[in-house]
Amino acid sequence: MIILSEVEIMALIREGKPIPEKLCPIRNMTDRHQHRRKNFDITGESGSEFVIKVRQSTLNILDFSVILGYKMPGLFRVFRLRRYNGKSHRHTNTLEKETFYSFHFHSATERYQKAGFKEDHFAQTTKRYGDLNSAIQCLLSDCGFRSPVEEGPLFTGKI
Repeated sequence: MIILSEVEIMALIREGKPIPEKLCPIRNMTDRHQHRRKNFDITGESGSEFVIKVRQSTLNILDFSVILGYKMPGLFRVFRLRRYNGKSHRHTNTLEKETFYSFHFHSATERYQKAGFKEDHFAQTTKRYGDLNSAIQCLLSDCGFRSPVEEGPLFTGKI
């Protein structure tokens, strides 16, 4: 098993990424097994391959996840860097022995990997979002995404 360090995790999160079309607001999701889903493949500025996975229950709109995953080269594995969850289930941070039931986001950590848990087991509560679209906005804001306007000549100075 490959363990990514905190430095590697943060570099991947901060790597510049374009905002995919049809992500904001989310459109054209596919219905499957009582959930609406859509994935977006992205290539970062340094050539890293990422995926955004969006899922929302058709039965409970507060049951959703917005995930930024890193496609690990040659391993056919997606390493979940961040996951923004709705308020649909109780979560426990095992190492800290704390449990909560609220909107929360998961972050990949080296220490949870080393302890044998999933990379993004650790989570923190948040009041920054309360629905799927605002969770997507948090992911974009937190994870190095750049709008097409930011890539234009006004911001880059390149004509």
